Amino acid sequence: MDGASQGSAREGSVRENGQTALRIAQVESAVTDPVPALAQQLGSDPLSLLCLFASPRADFPGLVRAARAQFPAAKIMACTTAGELGQRGYEEGQIIAVGFPSALFAVEICKIPDLTQVHDDDIINDLILRRMQLNRAAPDMASEFSFLLVDGLSMREEHLTGVLSSGLGPMPLFGGSAGDGMDFRATHISDGDEILQNAALVALVRSHCPVKVFSLDNLLPTARRMVVTRATPRTRIVHEINAEPAAQEYARLLGMDPNQLNPFTFASHPVVVRLGNSHHVRAIQRASENGDLAFFSAIDEGMVLTLADHEEVADHLERGLNALSLDAPPDHILGCDCMLRRIDVEQVQKVGEVSQVLQNHGVVGFSTYGEQIGSLHVNQTLTGVAIYPPVPPVRLDGEIPE
Repeated sequence: MDGASQGSAREGSVRENGQTALRIAQVESAVTDPVPALAQQLGSDPLSLLCLFASPRADFPGLVRAARAQFPAAKIMACTTAGELGQRGYEEGQIIAVGFPSALFAVEICKIPDLTQVHDDDIINDLILRRMQLNRAAPDMASEFSFLLVDGLSMREEHLTGVLSSGLGPMPLFGGSAGDGMDFRATHISDGDEILQNAALVALVRSHCPVKVFSLDNLLPTARRMVVTRATPRTRIVHEINAEPAAQEYARLLGMDPNQLNPFTFASHPVVVRLGNSHHVRAIQRASENGDLAFFSAIDEGMVLTLADHEEVADHLERGLNALSLDAPPDHILGCDCMLRRIDVEQVQKVGEVSQVLQNHGVVGFSTYGEQIGSLHVNQTLTGVAIYPPVPPVRLDGEIPE
């Protein structure tokens, strides 16, 4: 299915009242008072959950305060980004709002305010309790998923996803690590009441709408391998690869000068690690002056890393998103797209093509410092949930028409 036909198919899924399952709004982050404009676009339907993905240029505390006042009954999940996914595909300097109408979605929020003080059993018990509450509150909603927002500089995502998967059971999880553009100084998330750092929020969602949680990447492992021979796992720093200074050896395998290493290099030449029958990216964040490599995700001594090549990104994305429409096209896709994918897309001058694919398939969300899928923290993926028209159809008042 090409972009034009996919766009037409998605438009055909719009409800008779002219609205799809989600409510989507977008304004520029420079707008002085963005929430009234967002509220006007979102409409008057009561919301069970409001997600806000805000450029670091936005007044994040002011945005959250105003959103809480405007939507007092809605649960809120907000974060700063490394870019946005909006009306034109890849965006910069925007605020994206995604509303989940109460007639179609029931939501519970689990807040983890300090990732350095995670008590595994407490989190697992809280998730089990909230799942039970959600099941009692929405027994007629047959679909479910969970959505994670986490501080992208916390370096705690791997442990967190492992704990969450134990408490969520069969409920599928996806999520994204909040960003700070290309600055890597401070990321923020909020539940509408507090501005949080080194923290996480998990939304447990049940719905009348069928859903599919997914993860896509366009990477192909090569035969070029390397071994981490010295590292500091706690800070995700690799000091030596193949018993040589890490940046120097990585550059040598690429046929490059170590002084030429930059974010474009790391996005274009990722390394992957084999887990079971699949490979997952261990993305490099930066090279330090002393020759170390800092990673976005967990790393350890003895880990075997494999250099990866890319499939053509726009074609791969089109095929992957089309696969979500085999039975019926989704109304929207809520997505978490790694900033390294965006950097690579820019490097190969495919921003227009990829943005058109995202736009045609109704993808909204944000660019991340990392993504989560199930019990894994990953990089260089597009991870998300496809949300389909409700079955059976549901009116805005929540009643199922005869």
